[in-house]
Amino acid sequence: MTGTIDNARAKAKEVAIEDFNKAKTLAHSAAKSGAYLYPIKGIFYFISHRSLWKPLISKLVPTLSLSVGVIAFMFIFAYLPQLAVLVFVNGPIAAFTTILLTLSESSTIINLISKNFLLQDALVDTFDGVMVARRQTEILSEGRQLKSGNFNDPMAKLGKLVKSPFQKFTPKAIIRYVMYLPLNFIPVVGTVIFVLIQGKGRGNIVHDRYFQLKKWNNAQRQEWLKENTAPYTAFGTVATLLELVPFASIVFNFTNTVGAALWAADIENNNTTMTEMKGQNQQGNSKKIE
Repeated sequence: MTGTIDNARAKAKEVAIEDFNKAKTLAHSAAKSGAYLYPIKGIFYFISHRSLWKPLISKLVPTLSLSVGVIAFMFIFAYLPQLAVLVFVNGPIAAFTTILLTLSESSTIINLISKNFLLQDALVDTFDGVMVARRQTEILSEGRQLKSGNFNDPMAKLGKLVKSPFQKFTPKAIIRYVMYLPLNFIPVVGTVIFVLIQGKGRGNIVHDRYFQLKKWNNAQRQEWLKENTAPYTAFGTVATLLELVPFASIVFNFTNTVGAALWAADIENNNTTMTEMKGQNQQGNSKKIE
């Protein structure tokens, strides 16, 4: 009996060490890539380039109205019931973790509605505008007609969309979100893990437009994301945290899109430390990222 317990302890220790080493490797890769900085870079780039404000301004009133309505509804009807449950497991920090949970739920609902019905075209215009500003017109021409003119106003150079971009919110994403909600019942650590999981999912879609412009199929996209799990999780986690901020989430949706476009432009310029893409594009050429 004692031997069995010792073996179980040894196995548990081995698994814990293995998981710790994996987490350490991912954290090192994320830090080395600098991907977590791109949402912050997106904020400053957006502020300093007024022409990029046009898509946001056009959608500001309806999206803010949506945000106010959803957040008010969630805190009136969902906050107290969830607090009543979390207070038994999280103790004195239950109020804080419940706020995070309610904001996360509100953010999911707002993103579900706004990105599918209000913001999709505006976010595409923002991403493409940054690509123009960063002189990535060759790759952008694969998905959009471009007008003649100088680069002082990149938004003015955007013509008709050739390809409809950005994957819509899927039922699978909602199911996955609900599945991991119980993690919030674990004090502090559970909430952190929940945000990281949401960040990983968020990170996996930030370059949907970029992959489309690259003409990568699903297998190539998945290979690239697998090779660069840590950087995309880091970007997605920071983006998720920013989009949890009440009312400002609409602005951060746009600045995160700017950050994603800046990252894509750096990848195209080989100005990153990301791994080599081993897959071939549809023309049979490989793209090396250093």
